[in-house]
Amino acid sequence: MSQRGFDLAQLRTFVAVAESGGVSAGAERVFLSQSSVSEQLKKLEERAGQPLFVRGRQGVSPTPAGERLLEHARRIIAMSEAAFDDLQGRSLDGELRIAITDYYRPHDIARILKTFSEQHPRLKLHVTVLPSAVIDSGADDHASFDIGLSARLVTGQPRARSAGASAGGAGAASIVVRREKLLWASCADAATRPAAPYQLVLLPSTCQLQRFVVKLLDEHKVPYVVSHSASGVAGLQLALKAGLGISCLNESSLGGGVVACAANIGLPPLPAIEFHLLPRRPGESELVSNARDALVRLFA
Repeated sequence: MSQRGFDLAQLRTFVAVAESGGVSAGAERVFLSQSSVSEQLKKLEERAGQPLFVRGRQGVSPTPAGERLLEHARRIIAMSEAAFDDLQGRSLDGELRIAITDYYRPHDIARILKTFSEQHPRLKLHVTVLPSAVIDSGADDHASFDIGLSARLVTGQPRARSAGASAGGAGAASIVVRREKLLWASCADAATRPAAPYQLVLLPSTCQLQRFVVKLLDEHKVPYVVSHSASGVAGLQLALKAGLGISCLNESSLGGGVVACAANIGLPPLPAIEFHLLPRRPGESELVSNARDALVRLFA
């Protein structure tokens, strides 16, 4: 009887490439060479009996069959990790409160949290979307949330450890789980070169990124008017898609009719942004510490 099913290592590689949009980026996520990743994908497609990716200049994207397999693969990997954690005595059981900035992968966050819940079916998850400044200022407020994920501009002075670093005790630096480019963004159908003064779409002044944008434009003497004020990243995306102006967004917030502006439209360059998982707090429970370790792998 011929063997049925898929190789778990190949599925992990497949998911990494599908989510990162390229073989090179996927190889970095699974710590393999590009040639090894390509070989695994070739074997997986042979096993599936049909193409799983469409290759193009911009990278790779799943075929319809690849999309179906991707949904299965995520569940299979989640169940495998849940079984391993359970046997190792690390299964999460209880309630967990997470505060997340809405800049973090808005198109993917629902899937990420669903995967986390599937990996830990006995965990009751409460998720709140908050501004990064509120998350950072509430780091020591045990009544608000257990784990916080905030966004911070890259200033050139590293104050946090990477997701691959060993865990520290109380008082340790925050964990950088992801770094992205910041980009000037507009509607996909907008004019190639917007006319000055620029129509600016902003979030409230409580958003540190939006305060930075205004200060940057003022410093470079770039003429602008605030054409629309949104309450959150989702509202900002809708305003951009409607063609109400331009704004600043991180890479993973683009899509759905919102694209990066051309580099030659007269706007100043932008820094990168990092997503920080707040560190362990004094008196933190074992449940929260184990959950943080598990989330590092998913948030990266």
